[in-house]
Amino acid sequence: MTIRAVPTTSLAILFIACCRFIPAETLPSAFLMVDVENFVQYQADTSDVSKFATNPNPTPSVDFREFSVATILGDIVAVNGQPAKGLYASRARAIATSPAAKSGGGPIGQAIGDVQHAAIREEVFEILSADGTPIGSIVTLGLSGGAPPPGAPTAQTGANFAIVGGTGAFVGARGTSGAAQGPRDSPARAASMAEDPANRRINGGGRTRRVLTLYPMSVPQILEISHAGDSTMVSAASPAESDEILSLSATGLGPVCPRVDPGEPFPQAPAARVNSTFQVTVNGKIAEVISAVGSPGALDRYQVKFRVPRGTTRGMATIQMTAAWIASPPVTIAVR
Repeated sequence: MTIRAVPTTSLAILFIACCRFIPAETLPSAFLMVDVENFVQYQADTSDVSKFATNPNPTPSVDFREFSVATILGDIVAVNGQPAKGLYASRARAIATSPAAKSGGGPIGQAIGDVQHAAIREEVFEILSADGTPIGSIVTLGLSGGAPPPGAPTAQTGANFAIVGGTGAFVGARGTSGAAQGPRDSPARAASMAEDPANRRINGGGRTRRVLTLYPMSVPQILEISHAGDSTMVSAASPAESDEILSLSATGLGPVCPRVDPGEPFPQAPAARVNSTFQVTVNGKIAEVISAVGSPGALDRYQVKFRVPRGTTRGMATIQMTAAWIASPPVTIAVR
């Protein structure tokens, strides 16, 4: 029997040939814990353009005041504990709002307000896989510092940002973002705009962690699972085996490489491999992924071959996949 995905509008649990699907409504949104290093805030402390980015040495900022602007740069080094690469880039304008603001209070002055925040900030997270393959970007807008908003995840320790969009695997994403406590956090290093940012990694900076709660435009879905050897469907009458190679059909795995224009089908050749960081788990154990490609001639259909981990317990096994750290609803299959 074919294993079919449950529509996201369904409230029931669907049983098909002893294969149980959990409705998408029961799944949490995707959480991305993004670790950033060499975190430097280049403060607009001079209007002399001839001095911008000229000093190769660490250059402390001077005379940074309320309403000043800063450019913030950092290196993305991990997502959800997995090694990654990428750029964190932000632009901030200091506002230092506080209900207890006093004229001339603090080193840069303060602004009266019912809430406490440090700056208005735009952020871009451009995320690459550990091998440098571009995955996509996430754009946020909001207020740094202060308390997190109602409904924020418990891991969020501060700030109030809305995810306003994305590209690549994160196209159309919405959600929230804020600060989280990392194991080695340290504040961003404040530098003058006269410091040469080419030496940012040499001169060093702070470390920070951001938690992003994503509501993606599309979520990976497993449509069917078959035996790779003869293409027959996995079912109670024809269960999978430990160490066997299976093939699953899926949707929502995002961009491919080489690129395919929107609305165009995947080509016969070369194989359109899934571009994003991709993983399949069996009973929570990471499985070997042999291939993950767009199905030739299809618009949003992918074929994934993976090996059932050796030693998988007999009975019903839970299969789940993630693309760009966005998880599919889990399905269960019979294993003997």
